[in-house]
Amino acid sequence: MSETILTSEKPSTSSPLNPPSRIICQVCQKQFSQYTCPRCNSRYCSLHCYKSHSLRCTESFMRENVVEELRQLQPDDETKRKMLEILKRLHSEEEAEPLDEDADDWTLSDETIQKILSGGEVGFDDLSLEEKKRFQRAVASGELSKMIEPWDPWWLKPAARTIYLSKDGTPLVQPMAKQEASVAPEEDLETKESSGIPHGPETPLPSLLQLISTEPSLLVAVHLVDIVYSYCFTLRIYNGDWQSDALGSAMVVLSISYVLGQAGQPETMPEILSYCLEQTCSPAYRHIGGLQFGLALVDDAANLLSLGAPALICMLCDLQRMILAGERELKSEKQRKLRKSEIKSKLKLAERKVYFIMCWVHEQPKEAWSSLAAIVRTEKSSFMNYGGSKSFSKTENVPEKEGKVLIEEM
Repeated sequence: MSETILTSEKPSTSSPLNPPSRIICQVCQKQFSQYTCPRCNSRYCSLHCYKSHSLRCTESFMRENVVEELRQLQPDDETKRKMLEILKRLHSEEEAEPLDEDADDWTLSDETIQKILSGGEVGFDDLSLEEKKRFQRAVASGELSKMIEPWDPWWLKPAARTIYLSKDGTPLVQPMAKQEASVAPEEDLETKESSGIPHGPETPLPSLLQLISTEPSLLVAVHLVDIVYSYCFTLRIYNGDWQSDALGSAMVVLSISYVLGQAGQPETMPEILSYCLEQTCSPAYRHIGGLQFGLALVDDAANLLSLGAPALICMLCDLQRMILAGERELKSEKQRKLRKSEIKSKLKLAERKVYFIMCWVHEQPKEAWSSLAAIVRTEKSSFMNYGGSKSFSKTENVPEKEGKVLIEEM
């Protein structure tokens, strides 16, 4: 039985008892149609014909789908405002840029588009070889970075200077006199939430006498700078969202921090800053920004230190939460038992050190932080005066000193 070829504009009405007929594409009139427009029932053979069969039809169909999807999401006013700004910006860019004759060559494949329209997730492995190359070129050129809204670190916002903690380290409501002079309590709370300032400890911080039997080492301040730098580095490369990959974020902290990752005992500020800059310029992270990025992180560390104990405690508390969340994610990871045990041990040790230094920060006088921040800035200036030629090798293969431990573990 020979199959029939139709060119009728009527929609296809195939059924098990009535097999589908082969219908010519109503756009190009060259190929057999494989798809039907869900809006006007026109038959077409490819994505190119679908786009060209009726611009008004395709635009209205996509608009209706977007509106329906947004209606189901039930966004708040802030989300609506951001979406409207994005649509306006895209519309203005389309009007400003001339049409590219080769635009069709840069579209996704029919299979990928159909998967997106059906609501499925598309990963990197789902792309064709050519699409993967284009995606990698877009990443390398920075084209994709334009789509990401720049993140403002919370320690650079004015609200970071108005963090109040009680005598035991837990969050404290802002004094009434200062509230009345500035803003209402409700507005102040909203400001803190929108600024992304981490919450402080939920339970009172113990005294150092409850944790160690001797006086803490004077070198704890140097170790704190190392940890602050590592925290700023991690939040910068994760755009402030370490929750999206807690284990990966915690491992980045360990890879940058000499104190947390290598169980090192640095004794001088140049030593620890040299190590941190060396790690930032290593092959693993060199593509992020190299030395200039590292020097900007030194400024981040100095700014955070200048905020004083309340901001530092909130920062260390946020870092502790990151490590604990990384430990929970590690349990579900499929890795070799030996490797998994090693990572778990490092995370546990790092979490204890962070908690100890958090308790140490809580007991230091206010004047200590401006002095420490000034030392960090001075070391940065000294490094820049040398033209970035200071050796990074000072922290490599540092022998462990026998005798008194600089930071005694809990």
